[in-house]
Amino acid sequence: MNRLALMVIKNIFRVPGLYGKLCKYAKNPENYPEQEMYDHIRKIMNVAIAAGNVTLEVYGSEHIPAENGFVMYGNHQGLFDVMAIVSAMPHSMSAVYKIELKDIPLIREIAACVKAFPMDRDDVRQSLEVIRSVTKELQAGRNYLIYPEGTRSKNGNVMGDFHHGSFRCAISAKCPILPVVVIDTYKVLDQKGSKPITVQLHFLPPILPEEYAGMKTTQLADLVKSRIQECLDANSKE
Repeated sequence: MNRLALMVIKNIFRVPGLYGKLCKYAKNPENYPEQEMYDHIRKIMNVAIAAGNVTLEVYGSEHIPAENGFVMYGNHQGLFDVMAIVSAMPHSMSAVYKIELKDIPLIREIAACVKAFPMDRDDVRQSLEVIRSVTKELQAGRNYLIYPEGTRSKNGNVMGDFHHGSFRCAISAKCPILPVVVIDTYKVLDQKGSKPITVQLHFLPPILPEEYAGMKTTQLADLVKSRIQECLDANSKE
C-alpha cells in the first residue's frame, strides 16, 4: 500500500476534523496566535507519521536556539522532510517553498497559516523579493526553513549543489543558522510500499553571526554544506 494512503486511511475519522480546523485557521490567520496554528499543524504531522509506520529518530534537539529569529538550512530528499522537521521543532516556523506547490490542498492551508513564501526559481526578480521578505521576517523574530538545493535530491542521501543566493537573508539578518540534516527520508513518501521504516533527523550546532561575519554567500554556503556532509558521512549507511 502507498504510505500516504496508509496515513490517511488509519486516520480516516480524524481527517475531517483536523483538516477542517486547519482550513478555519488558514481563512483568517491574522485572527489566531501563530503558535496555536503551528501546534495544530504539528499535531497533523505527528498523527500522520505515527500512522505511516515511520520511526523518526531525532538527534541534537538541544542545539535548537532558545530565542526565535533563526534560519534553518537543510538537505532536501523528499516530501517527508518538512513533516519530520515540523514534528520535531517546538518553535513556530515558516518556510520558503517552490511556487508549483502553492495551490495543493493542505500545503496551501499550511502555507497561509505560517506565512510561507512561494519562490519561482525561474523568476530572478521574484526570488530576490522573497529573500528580502524573509530577511525582514527573521529580523522580526520569526524562524524560517530554506532548502539551498532548490529542489529535492534525486540521489537519496547524496546532496545536490547549494544555491548560494539563498544565504543572503541570513547574512543580511545576522541571525543564527541551524543546519538540519535528514537521512533516508526519501524512502518514506518517494518510494513504493509502507513497511516500517526508520529515518533520521539531526539538528547540528548553530552557526552564530560572529562565526560567519565577513563571509560571502558562496563561502557561507560551502560552510553549511560541509557541516551537513560531515553528518551524512557519519550516519548514513549508503
